[in-house]
Amino acid sequence: MIKLFLNSMTSRIFLILVGGTIITGALVMVLAEYERKDLMLQGRSRNAAERVEQVILILEASPVTSRQALATIIEKSGIRIDFSHSTTVIGQPAVTEFSKALNHIFGESRAVSAFEREASDCPTRHGGRNQTGERHCQTVLTSLKDGTPLRLDLAYQVGATPPLRGAYLVNILVFLFVVSSLALVVAYIASKPLRNLAQAARDFGKNIEHPPLPEDQGPTEVRDASLAFNSMQSSIRNHIQERTYMLAAIAHDLQTPLTRLRLRLEKVSDEELRARLVADLTATQTMVREGLDFAQSVSTKEEFEAVDLDSLVAAICNDAADAGLDVIHTGAIGRSIMAYPHSLRRCISNLLDNALKYGKFAHVSIKLEDSKAIVSIIDGGPGIPEDQLETVFQPFKRLDDSRSRNSGGTGLGLTIARIIAGQHRGTLKLKNMGPSDLGLIATLELPAA
Repeated sequence: MIKLFLNSMTSRIFLILVGGTIITGALVMVLAEYERKDLMLQGRSRNAAERVEQVILILEASPVTSRQALATIIEKSGIRIDFSHSTTVIGQPAVTEFSKALNHIFGESRAVSAFEREASDCPTRHGGRNQTGERHCQTVLTSLKDGTPLRLDLAYQVGATPPLRGAYLVNILVFLFVVSSLALVVAYIASKPLRNLAQAARDFGKNIEHPPLPEDQGPTEVRDASLAFNSMQSSIRNHIQERTYMLAAIAHDLQTPLTRLRLRLEKVSDEELRARLVADLTATQTMVREGLDFAQSVSTKEEFEAVDLDSLVAAICNDAADAGLDVIHTGAIGRSIMAYPHSLRRCISNLLDNALKYGKFAHVSIKLEDSKAIVSIIDGGPGIPEDQLETVFQPFKRLDDSRSRNSGGTGLGLTIARIIAGQHRGTLKLKNMGPSDLGLIATLELPAA
């Protein structure tokens, strides 16, 4: 089922569009998340730098005796102050968003060094919200206007990606539904010309007189394909019609001299010679008729219609039985099938005639299996060598042993039968009954749904 789905052009276009959209959407979301974090980091860094500026301005505006008390109060807001540079900071000042923000605020008016370090001993803001995400611990070294050295330790956090909430999941599902619907519509529209072309080819296979495709609809590529298909259809139709007309003309033109020849043969006094000549003439007339039938079987002009297969098979078998032939008919499918009535009759009649000619009797059965109507014809003949079972379907092909020219015929019966089966989207196969049983079984399978 999955393989059948993937083999469809519509499904492939659908999967490419949906997959491409989902991958693109995922990349956009990743880039957007990266940009969001970058903007958040810049915002938090600017905010932290502004807090440092405010603390420095407050300390400079306060008396020296009050600064330590202020430092204790300010530490509750998450900034630890040290007036002695008592703790050594290891490393060189780092160029970060925070240091850029400090330099932007103070410019050349104050020497400021910012270090980013481990966050294990950074102060925390009392009474603040618990935040998750990346924590940045900064140490700022500077001095007040009166020359007092100053060290500030502070930390700020960039929030982590929020968890997927119900509304967010609903939005994603709505997005996927809209994208899938749009992709399905696009895939259907894109593959429709191919489906139309395939259907036109099937219709042309059933009836060469089927109307051509419209050549003024769709994009340029579709119009070009329609034009090429119609040109091919017209060429094939003309070729088949010319061949049919040629064979019909030959058959018509031969009828009169063959009839005169038969009349003259009746005047031959030697009965044995006359019988042989009449037999040869009859064979010639039969070959002409069957050649014409073969040409007509390729270019049927019948309409596809509902056919009662049970009645059709029964009528063919009854006609053969009324002629004194050994025919047994069993089974039924109990429904009609879509077919070309006259062509299907010719197909089954050819199989029955072949069985009676070479097998002396025929057992015809019909059944319904897996939405297929199966007509089986078993004869009592010597069968066909296994390597010749497909060869006998070739035009004018007859075997040299059991089914030889001594049995008469032109070798077109099975060829015509298989062509007609193909026109009905069916199959025709031959199979020997077995090494111990004489007989050949011809199986005709036709769509019944």
